[in-house]
Amino acid sequence: MPVADAAWPGHGASPAAAYTSQQPGERSCTPPGSSSFLPARGGGNINGGVLGKVWLLPPDRLRRERRQRLRPSGIKNHDTSVMSPMPNPTILKDPSEALVIAVTTRAIFDLEEEHKLYLEKGKEEYTRHQQANQDKLLPPGTAFAFIQAAQYVNEKILESNPAEKNLFDILVLSNNSPESGVRIVNSAKHYGLEISKFCFVSDEDSTQYLKSHSVKLFLSADRTDVCNALQRGVSAALVFQQDVQAPSTPLRVVFDGDAVLFSDETDQVFREQGLEGAVQYERVMEAVPMGEGPLKAFAMHLGKIRKKFSQEESPIRTYLVTARSGRDMGIRAIKTLREWGLAIDEAFFMDGAPKGPILAQIQPHIFFDDGLHNIHGAQDVGVPSAWVPSCC
Repeated sequence: MPVADAAWPGHGASPAAAYTSQQPGERSCTPPGSSSFLPARGGGNINGGVLGKVWLLPPDRLRRERRQRLRPSGIKNHDTSVMSPMPNPTILKDPSEALVIAVTTRAIFDLEEEHKLYLEKGKEEYTRHQQANQDKLLPPGTAFAFIQAAQYVNEKILESNPAEKNLFDILVLSNNSPESGVRIVNSAKHYGLEISKFCFVSDEDSTQYLKSHSVKLFLSADRTDVCNALQRGVSAALVFQQDVQAPSTPLRVVFDGDAVLFSDETDQVFREQGLEGAVQYERVMEAVPMGEGPLKAFAMHLGKIRKKFSQEESPIRTYLVTARSGRDMGIRAIKTLREWGLAIDEAFFMDGAPKGPILAQIQPHIFFDDGLHNIHGAQDVGVPSAWVPSCC
């Protein structure tokens, strides 16, 4: 939460009720093109987890596809009218080394009309609608550009080292039933999205499966799911469906500081003692690194991938945009990042000023913040935004 403007009256307010429910379904885990995949011998677990089976490509196809370079993903234009079907072979990834990102269907695609149908007429009518429209493409959602940009980074990594395993690994975690999930898979294949797993689950709390898949970031349109993930120690954020501009490469990720990258310790001092008390606290604690925030683990893994490239050639750029004052409260933030070994390409200490104008200039693929006023400001300039709730 931004320290200098933490008293904003809307901070901590719950998102709209439309973001508090997802469609229940049956548990299943379906890889893309499953007819040409083979189940692994011995079993039904992924990394010791309980979701579905491990699916492997036949050895001859695996060797052939490892030699192929990832196709461009049309990242500069999300207009479905100009994007043609692009078969994109899935590279087998090692979840123990990859940066695994789980997204829900409503985070990656615009399913707001379908979700409204589900809320008003129920699961059966929703399922019939999805089956009847299974060949109709879903438009991109808020997290779509972020996932495409992650795929672009994989392409650049494999150009340098075809054997590299520290890649982005995307899975879709959905409460759709397998029958209604066909439309999701078809849309992902059309856009050439390299999604390793599609998991359709019936459990009320699907986040219980995140750690079994070694998930480092979870993006959802359901606040309860996000809170459950955060409580399980998984970096997570809530995305709202919005109109977004189509950013170009490289992948650009913007983090807020307090209560996102860092802990909320200074926020708590601010609430109790005001701005002057918070400034004095930071001066006293300047040499002491701040505690970890809910997105630190994701940021550290992202930074690990970032280090594979020089600053000039990197397909990733990271930013810190915080309401902290650089003069009075910036030094401790910089020292904390240095202590963590987390390199940030650019840092903006806004001293309480609105973040929208600088975000419009950066044009990130995703912006993480715990202040809803900052999320709204980013949405106003077309920046894909993800809220990290501190009031779960």
